[in-house]
Amino acid sequence: MEVRVQGGRDAHKFATDCGIGQRTGLRDEKGRGLLRGHAGSAHSPRRRWQVRRPTAGRRHGLCAKQGMTTQKPPAPQLPHHTLFAYQLCLELVRLIARVRISEPQLRQQARKSAASAALNAAEGAARESAGDKRRLYGIASGEACEASAAVEIAGALGACSAADVETVVALVLRIRRVFFPLVR
Repeated sequence: MEVRVQGGRDAHKFATDCGIGQRTGLRDEKGRGLLRGHAGSAHSPRRRWQVRRPTAGRRHGLCAKQGMTTQKPPAPQLPHHTLFAYQLCLELVRLIARVRISEPQLRQQARKSAASAALNAAEGAARESAGDKRRLYGIASGEACEASAAVEIAGALGACSAADVETVVALVLRIRRVFFPLVR
């Protein structure tokens, strides 16, 4: 005995009510058998033919329509990329590079110290032990102070403007406040 039922969900519900499990003998309007598994089975024929779309021979419709995803996986970050103190040290490097210091030795010393502060912050972030981190963060903080001192001396000698000195000192104070809890 074969019964034909019209409609989508109603036919499925009717088949479910008649008997869950093996093929029920019920067919839809296209002649397909309704239930092979149970009503909610992801592998029932109804589920498969209902979801199937023209996918150019591929299993996943999304890949067939849009192609493979072109979005690259997120780039792995190094430990110092997430360290705020390192970002501030980089800002100090950029600031000292912009500051006009007419005295060549003080200019070189300020740039080297600022770069050393950023490098020590990065190295400290990469270390595993708390002692190594504290030591390197302390060195980075000291290097930032040294860069500030070089700019202050240049300002005292008239080789640098007072506004530049104030800007550098304010940034170094901020760097010291950030490093303080990391060193303790």
